[in-house]
Amino acid sequence: MSTDFPITVFHNPGCGTSRNVVAMIEAAGYTPTVVEYLNVGWTRAQLEQLLAAMKAKPRDILRDKGTPAAELGLLGPETTHDAILDAMVAHPILVNRPIVQTPKGTKLARPSEVVFDLLDRLPESFTKEDGEVVHPGR
Repeated sequence: MSTDFPITVFHNPGCGTSRNVVAMIEAAGYTPTVVEYLNVGWTRAQLEQLLAAMKAKPRDILRDKGTPAAELGLLGPETTHDAILDAMVAHPILVNRPIVQTPKGTKLARPSEVVFDLLDRLPESFTKEDGEVVHPGR
């Protein structure tokens, strides 16, 4: 495991995009630290740090599909950043995934190919779960 280029993936193993991102990182020869945030949860400080690193707002990483976002009243334009962050800490599923952090930056890796912007080396090619082949090393 290389520690000279640490990679952390905030991962949901139930998400195909998230699984592809972890596999893409491994195909590039890295062993990422994988944080299954649905199991360990989030702290407000952790979310604030990730958002600052991404230059993003809570709404930018709010997942509405398959989550209680609508029932919690989080989708309206009047919803405050504080309310969204509090809800994300209480309901980790509200955070979109995967979020990847490397020495090159922090991003929400959607679509999965975004992860290649964060790596120092790339696989020659990669076959996603759905059979799509990407060629980041070209």
